[in-house]
Amino acid sequence: MVIRRQAADKTVQYLLFVVALSSITVLLLIGIFLFWEGLPILKFTSWRDFLFGSLWYPTDDDPLFGIFPLIAGSAAVTLLSSLISVPLGIMTAIYIAEIAGKRTAELVKPFVEILASLPSVVIGLFGLVVFSPFLQKVFHVPIGINLFNASLMLAFMAVPTICSISEDAIHSVPGSLREASLALGATHLETIIKIVLPASASGIATAVILGMSRAIGETMVVLMVAGGAAVVPTSLFDPVRPMPSTIAAEMAEAPFRSGHYHALFAIGIVLFVFTLLFNLTADVMADRFKKRQLGG
Repeated sequence: MVIRRQAADKTVQYLLFVVALSSITVLLLIGIFLFWEGLPILKFTSWRDFLFGSLWYPTDDDPLFGIFPLIAGSAAVTLLSSLISVPLGIMTAIYIAEIAGKRTAELVKPFVEILASLPSVVIGLFGLVVFSPFLQKVFHVPIGINLFNASLMLAFMAVPTICSISEDAIHSVPGSLREASLALGATHLETIIKIVLPASASGIATAVILGMSRAIGETMVVLMVAGGAAVVPTSLFDPVRPMPSTIAAEMAEAPFRSGHYHALFAIGIVLFVFTLLFNLTADVMADRFKKRQLGG
């Protein structure tokens, strides 16, 4: 009997190892393919001109592959959507986990989860059909598909991610900490600000970074409502063209193994590096917060 159990445990361990190894292998193959197809862009331009060039005209007779406006568009959309979604996501998580009654929390939480389950094309359509005319009318701007519209739609998509992970982190704070704080005379609000939030800071930091990662990698929404102009934005209402929308919009028309084709894969490399840096930052921040908590 004992031998049979040990054999079953070994089998499950090997199975899980194979599954984990398969995931890593697939990721490595995707990375190799991305670099294999993207690095030949160096035959057509230098990395410096590619990253910092201000003109993106890949189909001209003398093509220009400067993607700095695309990087600026991605950074602007991600930053603005984060400024909107991070406070909303964290405050919603605090309300659901700490302030709302049980019934209210049971009503609010499904709405947040429904928002997370909405397809990105539906959110993009809402931004295109409903919010774009609203922006034009209220702010008297010539076009409603712009940086602000895209950032707001991305914020809608990031809020559920930030809220759900932050709520889990807040729920994981031991109740004894709250009880000790209240027993010492602190109010409920003081307990949330000075005890609960610092204790759950590592999870909240992870939630914020993952929400930002989702914003920077989203394709459909920015393709529909960002405006599609490869220029460095100088206003909230300027049209922009982030990197994911450029790849999605132009890959079908790029001749196979042409400079344009390799440039789009090289944009994918830049996007991959940005996303990787975001995830590594999340891991480092979460690790530091955990060590600080353990040290405290």
